Amino acid sequence: MMTPEHITNTVNAVYSERARNGSDTVYSTTVASAVGYTPDQLASIPTSSNLGLSCGNPVAIAGLRPGETVLDLGCGGGLDVFLAADQVGLTGIAIGLDGSEDMVDLARRNASAKGVKAPHVAFAQASLTTELPIESSSVDCILSNCVLNLLPESGKASILKEAHRVLKPEGRIHLSDIVAIKDIPDEIRKDLSLYVNCVSGAISKAQYEDLLHEAGFQEFSLVDTGVDLDAYYLYSPQQQQQQSCCAPKLPALGGAEAKPSFKANDFVGAFLGLLKYLVSSSTNVTASYEIYAQKSPSPSEIISSTVLKNWWDAYPTVKSSPEAITAEQVAALIRDPTKNPKDFVVVDVRRNDHAGGHVRGSSQCPAQTFYDDALSYFERFKDSERVIFYCQSSNGRGPRCAGWYQDYLDSVSHASSKAYVLSGGIKGWMAKYRDQTDLIDYD
Repeated sequence: MMTPEHITNTVNAVYSERARNGSDTVYSTTVASAVGYTPDQLASIPTSSNLGLSCGNPVAIAGLRPGETVLDLGCGGGLDVFLAADQVGLTGIAIGLDGSEDMVDLARRNASAKGVKAPHVAFAQASLTTELPIESSSVDCILSNCVLNLLPESGKASILKEAHRVLKPEGRIHLSDIVAIKDIPDEIRKDLSLYVNCVSGAISKAQYEDLLHEAGFQEFSLVDTGVDLDAYYLYSPQQQQQQSCCAPKLPALGGAEAKPSFKANDFVGAFLGLLKYLVSSSTNVTASYEIYAQKSPSPSEIISSTVLKNWWDAYPTVKSSPEAITAEQVAALIRDPTKNPKDFVVVDVRRNDHAGGHVRGSSQCPAQTFYDDALSYFERFKDSERVIFYCQSSNGRGPRCAGWYQDYLDSVSHASSKAYVLSGGIKGWMAKYRDQTDLIDYD
């Protein structure tokens, strides 16, 4: 039975495999060019960020401006995020969300290859069928490319409501997506292989309009792009095992071959939207479109100064579990005249709340930039047997940075240094040693 959970898990599994295995470069370039990406655009991004999964080029018509905040729903390898980041500039923000951990890992590797990092460019794993990890009224423009059709029906409604929530007043969405322009037969609707082929999950233009209206959008429109979806199935023999957004292979599930037995354009069209421009769905059964919608003005709505609800979502989840070390043990190390930096170092990962006292001799390494600077911190601390991290209470930033540092040590098989977390953080430390000047430093 195709339950929402089953659909979501299957889609994530299929596209996770694509992220791990990559895509034929010639094929991906052909697909991207066919849906509107220019040679200059494709040359400006890491090759592996284009996986041949697009059905449009939403960045081209989004009208992005320097300083804007852009959110890409279902970012894949990062193609549209990187193009958007170039347009919004260093004063802007481009964030990609994807339900696949493998896709997010790939996008982060591509970001490293391109030389961009958080907070300017960030990627986070997130379910697209539940509440997004994004602050309300924080985004100027939302992009999505051939993704909403892959969500279950309830997920489509949820993501559009969430899009409305996170947009600033007068913010806009530009969605490239597959939309049904004919009734899709039940045997196709029920075929999970064709769901991940971007066919079975397609909804009609009228259904899309209803969902947009229910989500809170009052202004939305559609325009023809002329993309021929059957082009996705014109493989060379060497490309038969490749997957496009409209033709992913789904091994072990059965029910579909690489090329379907019907013409894709008999049932679906890609929709893109432009402001104040409506096109009738009856003009051409093989038409492709994009969807545009704009949030209404709301003078009383408070604009969020941050985008991600949790800044650490932009970084990998910690894998290790560093041990705790007590304040008494650290105090003994500091007071032992035989100890030196090769025996231990203490690291304060607070940033704005650094004032008010800290462990004497500790180095300040703000948590928000710690992961990106892990290599430099490794070079700095690798000869220390114990690297002891703390924050305000050592319940969040301290353990997280200790974990990232330990993960890095494990990744390079460096066993002579080990991460620890100071129990109780600076609060516990100050409660014990506030008047003991040999253990406390002040800014």
